[in-house]
Amino acid sequence: QVQLVESGGGLVQPGGSLRLSCAAHGFTLEHYTIGWFRQAPGKEREGVSCMRSGDGSTYYVDSVKGRFTISRDNAKNTVYLQMNSLKAEDTAVYYCNARSFQGDYWGQGTQVAVSS
Repeated sequence: QVQLVESGGGLVQPGGSLRLSCAAHGFTLEHYTIGWFRQAPGKEREGVSCMRSGDGSTYYVDSVKGRFTISRDNAKNTVYLQMNSLKAEDTAVYYCNARSFQGDYWGQGTQVAVSS
């Protein structure tokens, strides 16, 4: 069964860190452009970061530059989002996405809450 399974969300204090994981099942993640998106309550889903499948180039939305890092481990068929210096405005449900001409897959989402 083709699916993306996310984990790593939770409650963290401002300034803290979390690492989100997204494991691919049923397909090889290496051949896909991967992305992390988030949706805060009452807001539209926004793109946070992505990594191209070919050259591995990365993109970050301005609000997370210097704090978040996207990476992938092809041996584990998993992508990660390392989030440091978290702020209250980072609170959202985070989703991973894998896209290529072969398919477009979404994870179920993982909740990140930043609060003191």
